[in-house]
Amino acid sequence: MVPLHWCLLWLLLPLSSRTQKLPTRDEELFQMQIRDKAFFHDSSVIPDGAEISSYLFRDTPKRYFFVVEEDNTPLSVTVTPCDAPLEWKLSLQELPEEASGEGSGDPEPLEEQRQQIINEEGTELFSYKGNDVEYFISSSSPSGLYQLELLSTEKDTHFKVYATTTPESDQPYPELPYDPRVDVTSLGRTTVTLAWKPSPTASLLKQPIQYCVVINKEHNFKSLCAVEAKLSADDAFMMAPKPGLDFSPFDFAHFGFPSDNLGKERSFLTKPSPKLGRHVYSRPKVDIQKICIGNKNIFTVSDLKPDTQYYFDVFVANSNSNMSTAYVGTFARTKEEAKQKTVELKDGKVTDVFVKRKGAKFLRFAPVSSHQKVTFFVHSCLDAIQIQVRRDGKLLLSQNVEGIRQFQLRGKPKAKYLIRLKGHKKGASMLKILATTRPSKQPFPSLPEDTRIKAFDKLRTCSSATVAWLGTQERNKFCIYKKEVDDNYNEDQKKREQNQCLGPDTRKKSEKVLCKYFHSQNLQKAVTTETIKGLLPGKSYLLDVYVIGHGGHSVKYQSKVVKTRKFC
Repeated sequence: MVPLHWCLLWLLLPLSSRTQKLPTRDEELFQMQIRDKAFFHDSSVIPDGAEISSYLFRDTPKRYFFVVEEDNTPLSVTVTPCDAPLEWKLSLQELPEEASGEGSGDPEPLEEQRQQIINEEGTELFSYKGNDVEYFISSSSPSGLYQLELLSTEKDTHFKVYATTTPESDQPYPELPYDPRVDVTSLGRTTVTLAWKPSPTASLLKQPIQYCVVINKEHNFKSLCAVEAKLSADDAFMMAPKPGLDFSPFDFAHFGFPSDNLGKERSFLTKPSPKLGRHVYSRPKVDIQKICIGNKNIFTVSDLKPDTQYYFDVFVANSNSNMSTAYVGTFARTKEEAKQKTVELKDGKVTDVFVKRKGAKFLRFAPVSSHQKVTFFVHSCLDAIQIQVRRDGKLLLSQNVEGIRQFQLRGKPKAKYLIRLKGHKKGASMLKILATTRPSKQPFPSLPEDTRIKAFDKLRTCSSATVAWLGTQERNKFCIYKKEVDDNYNEDQKKREQNQCLGPDTRKKSEKVLCKYFHSQNLQKAVTTETIKGLLPGKSYLLDVYVIGHGGHSVKYQSKVVKTRKFC
């Protein structure tokens, strides 16, 4: 009787003067590699008790063999698809126990034996089609030659296989708890907290493990192998085997190249030009995140997008062997952003708006009558603010506003305007905004382009200061106020502490210097000067000029700090 493992050796080795002993498991069978498969290039031996990784070309079946030497042997086979569904089946082959050799006792030629095995279908033990990690387990298997045949009909793909005749003692894959689900324990707009029951592998078997969390927007994954295949999709061509004795060069027909090139020239077997290589193998954008977190069984995912569905998977991996098992994944949709209340602007009416730091406010302006132009008057009271204006969804304006700005846009019949105000990152913002289709009737006073107050240094005395500011062609009322401040009062303090939209009604009566009207048709002469008297020697004063419109709304010019002379 010929031992089964010698039959396998005859099948897999070529006719040559070289001989090679097929070691048993005790002799470290899992380290054996068949180095020359010129006659049986699509077959391999599965080592007993070690996981192997390999690949499939689309529509090209691949076969693996292994021997069970004794009857009533436990057997476990695990196939892990990566990236694509697989079709696989396990069958038991009949091997000739004795060779005929026409009565001479000589064995049949190897080619005839190999052909006999290929032609024999054998007894099918198990079959599966899909992308789940699937198992064949038998507590008592007959001796014989087992064949595992795999096929991918979708695309070129990778897979893993593990076979063992001692499944009870091996336990290579980490165990799952009795409830293997991943639970969502907390849900926010940008965060999701996950929790799962710990694997018994760490507590009972005392084996080192770690958990890996995978987040993506497409689907749940059945294996960590599938995750890694997705993450390294752009490296697939580099992982392909080199053409040679082991493989037919035409196996590359479906691997890494566009399908419309198939059946044409095989020039792609030569090294591609750098330009072509960059084009064909450009790195795709993979929207998937894998985070390994040690042995914690609770984790908060952050930096997610609001109102977006995410899929969450957890894998427990043996830290020594890197073999992993998948929990039952879950999915959740993050909460949507708090809906902004849209403020309606009325034509010609001033609206006060408060915007939180880094916050946003939305306003809507829908003119009742037909119009040719729309004017937006914006007065940012504190820090700068960003304004965007869209007309019927089309962006017309995007500007940062500091101080006072006026924007005039072309109108459109029955148009609706959406205004978005975005706050500054340094602090909250306050502003006044006016939208009108009749700018001549706006309640705000008209302003010159330059709203600074100029102080004349040569006209300073120990008790007075002389200043000037610009006016407009329209007649307006101007009021000037003074306030004593510390000597270290600077421009930054002035900008930070003062709300530019506060009117003269918020000032003390003792701070008022005077009010007067002026204008000039000639803008070159629209300048007024004023001497503020009754000041103390060597003191600093904050000077403010308010221009008050016909509707009672006031706008403050840029504040000015002056200091009287100490000695006169």
